[in-house]
Amino acid sequence: MRRSLELLESVGLRPARDYLERYPHELSGGQRQRLAIARALAMEPSLIVADEPLSGADVSIRGQILNLLMDIKEKRGVAYLMITHDISIARAFADRVAVMMQGEIVEQGEARTVLASPAQAYTKRLVAAVPAL
Repeated sequence: MRRSLELLESVGLRPARDYLERYPHELSGGQRQRLAIARALAMEPSLIVADEPLSGADVSIRGQILNLLMDIKEKRGVAYLMITHDISIARAFADRVAVMMQGEIVEQGEARTVLASPAQAYTKRLVAAVPAL
């Protein structure tokens, strides 16, 4: 029980006791994402595979979850393998990227290099499709 409460608190579900007996349909999308992160952290992994962890979340929640993931990375030394179609998330979060097309890696390397100066035509199209402010 103590560990469960600590995990819930660590991902921003406060007060943690309020979340212990809730059903998934009683949680917002952001709360469900935080709960999923707490569940992943329960086993104290060195690597978390996150498949589209920010999909379906609104802009403010996306920022909160991304900041939480980066905080966990710094405090716990957890590495991530993040699967995303969102180049702006990859640009903000990733140290390295691998761009896939039809199940094959077509380009990989340091995120800032690949996304700033893509070598492959497919990567160039992906980067060009990112909306600019």
